[in-house]
Amino acid sequence: MSVRDLILEIGCEEIPAKDQQPLARALGESLLAALGEAQIAAGECRTFAAPRRLAVLLRHVAGEQAARELIKRGPAVDRAFDAAGNPTPALQGFARANGVEVTQLERMALDKGEFLVYRQVEAGRPTAQVLPELIAQVVSRLPLRKRMRWGSSQASFVRPVQWLLARFGEEVLPLHCFELTAGGVSYGHRVTHPQAVAVTEPADYAACLLEAKVMADFDARRARIGEEVRRLAAELGGVALMPETLLDEVTGLVEWPVVLAGAFEEAYLAIPPEVLTTVMIQHQRYFPVLREAGGKALLNRFIFVANLESRDPAAVIHGNSRVLRARLADADFFWNEDRKRPLAARRPELEQVLFQQGLGSLLDKSERLVRLAPMLAGAVRADAEAVRRAAELCKCDLLTGMVGEFPELQGIMGGYYARHDGESAAVSAAIGGHYAPAGRADAIPLDAGAQALSLADKLDTLAGFFGLGQIPSGDRDPFALRRAALGILRILLEGEIVLDLPAAIEAAAAAYGNLLAGRNPGFEAQLFDFFLERLRVFFREEGFAPDLVEAVLSLRPGDPLDARSRLEALSRFRSRPEAEALAAANKRIGNILRKEGITETGAVRVELLREDAENALWTAWQALQAPTEALLAVGDYGPALDLLAGLRGPVDRFFDEVMVMAEDPALRANRLALIGTLRGAFLRIADFSLLQG
Repeated sequence: MSVRDLILEIGCEEIPAKDQQPLARALGESLLAALGEAQIAAGECRTFAAPRRLAVLLRHVAGEQAARELIKRGPAVDRAFDAAGNPTPALQGFARANGVEVTQLERMALDKGEFLVYRQVEAGRPTAQVLPELIAQVVSRLPLRKRMRWGSSQASFVRPVQWLLARFGEEVLPLHCFELTAGGVSYGHRVTHPQAVAVTEPADYAACLLEAKVMADFDARRARIGEEVRRLAAELGGVALMPETLLDEVTGLVEWPVVLAGAFEEAYLAIPPEVLTTVMIQHQRYFPVLREAGGKALLNRFIFVANLESRDPAAVIHGNSRVLRARLADADFFWNEDRKRPLAARRPELEQVLFQQGLGSLLDKSERLVRLAPMLAGAVRADAEAVRRAAELCKCDLLTGMVGEFPELQGIMGGYYARHDGESAAVSAAIGGHYAPAGRADAIPLDAGAQALSLADKLDTLAGFFGLGQIPSGDRDPFALRRAALGILRILLEGEIVLDLPAAIEAAAAAYGNLLAGRNPGFEAQLFDFFLERLRVFFREEGFAPDLVEAVLSLRPGDPLDARSRLEALSRFRSRPEAEALAAANKRIGNILRKEGITETGAVRVELLREDAENALWTAWQALQAPTEALLAVGDYGPALDLLAGLRGPVDRFFDEVMVMAEDPALRANRLALIGTLRGAFLRIADFSLLQG
């Protein structure tokens, strides 16, 4: 069978950087899947993404669909022939409808009996005939975050579509999409090569565009930018600060990357480095240059990526430097003006700023944090008085000019201003880190006071919104409550902090006083369930097996760090030969107790232990009980499980030789108490009955 390559390109106005790779991947995966459903074989799939184009190259696509065997079912055999063995009208009609004689039909055993069937082989159509409709369907189903229309067209896409390239081998496909007809050409760089670029062979797509000053391969473009930024930073005597998100975004902004360096006045280095990096990264999409790797000190240089090779690079550098200087001049002004008023003097003004309708002002929130944060200070071994003072001041920087201009710096600037005001290093550090972590990629605060204040701040927010009944559902989470809950869990787990989460939730709710009364009764339990769900996802992402996670979290452990300790011990225990048998025994015990409607069993009466097997089990448990409970009391779950593993033999013998549901009510109750006691020991760690074999 002949094979050809396929190239499909959608040429657009500038596509948002964050949409390019997901859409290109979706285009490639969907097209490959659609070909498979159409019985068309294909080889390697390669996708391309750039500001003005999405493309997919499929190698070695079969020239025609594979032949398909179609089986049409007719009447059942017992209804197909009369008593004399002649075809019934039903069978004759079936044969006539398919244009064949009755003798050409076959008997076939199917799910519901034996039937007469017509077996037909349908030849495949040429791929070139199938592709236009197939591609149009794939393109129409791409997962777009937002759609837009343009001009008088009824078509919609992420950005206005300007051209289509669709070539199957040397053949241009008659593809119609977005009220456009596909051609055999692409288009080069908007400025330096705006004319059409002939793509006569699909496999030459990327090479043809390189000649037209377009690097269509996103990964190659990204690697080129990263390499050039690192090289240029080294030439400047520093190290580039190159966050992955910034590198991805810049890659999505250019088709022909040209890496250049600019400079700004050394005087601006007196501004806090976080301000400089925020201006450069968040607002200008520039790469700051650090004096040394891992440090915060900056050189007065920056690196940026232009989208073309200019005849006058100095003019491009001058223009970018001028823009950055203007932003830094604003930052310098705010830095100097803000320090003229201490943070404490701004605190009364928080009364005029609404935190959330129904939850009071920012001053109200600050007062709640003053009560809650010191209560959490002990858990992180922080100075309670420093945490209390930080709670008083932590929201004041929201009223400063710097944070008004650069909201990303909230908290960070508060730390700097507190230090300028003469507050202690502990207070400044707590304020500076109390918003962290703001996202999955952010590190948790290292300072203990910042950890306590961050926990309090996030708990207060969660308790308030749950108290109002504004709980995330589905994909909707307008107040980023999932992120807040995950931030709390990360601080506790990564910081190895022991915290009774239900008690902390109760304290956060109590800090609201009567403000939430009657709004959403029982929200504390809902909030704890919310944390457990986040914890379930978190542990699975850490690599713990789903059934292990369920076995632990089904017991609703209040301390996330303790829950992880149980998981780690259970994960190691699972590899032991006793694990499966003990899990099966726990499941059996659970079923028996549940069937009897027993939630609590009484004490075991030794005088009622009649059988050798039950005496042996009780003796084994008595030998293990004290050391096991001592280990469980301090959360040393691994050794506790090692001890409990010794019960496997006595447990197996007990179920082999003893009738638990004895006719004598006293014996039955005692045996239920015995197995209930054993199950209770295991339930101090996890519900073993939920473990899969």
